[in-house]
Amino acid sequence: MENNQNNLFQQARNAVMNFMSQQNNASNAEDKQAAQTAIQAAYQEATPEEKQQLQQLENQLRQHNQIQ
Repeated sequence: MENNQNNLFQQARNAVMNFMSQQNNASNAEDKQAAQTAIQAAYQEATPEEKQQLQQLENQLRQHNQIQ
């Protein structure tokens, strides 16, 4: 179970990083949705420390979206 938690958390991080690195990509809205979905899934299994990091990822996602 521990491994699955880390996996979901890692997937969420990767999805956010992928979205932010492809800011000029036409599939931007799709990437953003994937990142948000991954974050929500990771929240379900996250430790308190991971939840804090997921919150930071969500904030980065929002800020990144406002800049565009």
